[in-house]
Amino acid sequence: PSFGFLFDIDGVLVRGKTPIPAAKAAFQKLVNSQGQFLVPVVFVTNAGNCLRQDKADQLSHLLGVPISQDQVMMSHSPLRMFKRYHEKCVLVSGQGPLLDIAQDLGFCQPITIETLREKHPLLDVVDHDRRPAVLVSACFQDPSVVLFGEPVRWETNLQLIIDVLLTSGYPGNPYQHENYPHIPVLACNMDLMWVAEAQSPRFGHGTFMVCLENIYKKITGKDLKYEALMGKPSKLTYQYAEYLIRAQAAGRQWKQPIHTLYAVGGSATLSQDDETGSSWENELASAAAARCRSVLVCTGVYNPPTEVPLDTRESITETVFHGHRDFRFDPGLVEPDHIVPDVDAAVDLVFQLENFAP
Repeated sequence: PSFGFLFDIDGVLVRGKTPIPAAKAAFQKLVNSQGQFLVPVVFVTNAGNCLRQDKADQLSHLLGVPISQDQVMMSHSPLRMFKRYHEKCVLVSGQGPLLDIAQDLGFCQPITIETLREKHPLLDVVDHDRRPAVLVSACFQDPSVVLFGEPVRWETNLQLIIDVLLTSGYPGNPYQHENYPHIPVLACNMDLMWVAEAQSPRFGHGTFMVCLENIYKKITGKDLKYEALMGKPSKLTYQYAEYLIRAQAAGRQWKQPIHTLYAVGGSATLSQDDETGSSWENELASAAAARCRSVLVCTGVYNPPTEVPLDTRESITETVFHGHRDFRFDPGLVEPDHIVPDVDAAVDLVFQLENFAP
């Protein structure tokens, strides 16, 4: 094969924990009788609340085909390349087994918001029932902040992250507005909304980031800056996904270069306004694929106002930009190359476009 698939998960293969019926049919077309994939496949999810092996096991169960962790790209997977932060102390925000996730990515000194709260109990006072009476002093050494995903208690995480940013890692101290730019912040998953079993989309980590950015600016008058933004649709994420696709092809000893990537369920990459994240580019081999084409399915956040166009090259027009603050709105980039009803139709379309007969 001279092409590969990048599959979104939420709204494309599953809704919450319920598989979309077309998904099993699609994946039976993608494997041979021994369960080996006929083309390179990577699952690109903006989820960040579990280890990639756990996500691979979940997908294997839901789709009925064997999937390895090397085929799974979580929103935080590119953090493996940020080695200059691995030895430093990092404050991690999100939910799930955060310490296990951080350590699996290479971080040696992760600290959770809950641990920080225990060390500084007077800082978290929005909930009157959790207001303590004791103050314990603690600080970070050369700290950074890593945002894995939306937390459970937003007020606690927003408060303590702001404390760490405005005190350069000494959250018990008074705010110091002159410390700008602030300590590094790395963020995974910029999705404003995502789909589960509910009839309408739910808040995603992007919504939490909107809150954090606006609180920081309201207090300081300055923009919150990110050392790196990852997760779809960032350039970093798609380059790392292509790296995984190439590794799969090499592992199977397929000689044909991968010319085209098909992103099923998501848009292609967007351009950032500045050089945020440029320092990681040398850690990836130069991109080999000629193009990445997006195939939008109608089982996720996108809800077509009319029937699916008969001409799959017809594209929708975005009127409201739901992307992150630091990404430029370019209709040519957010409009899909193709629109299909579901993932099964997407696989059929790609096989047809590539004249690929399994």
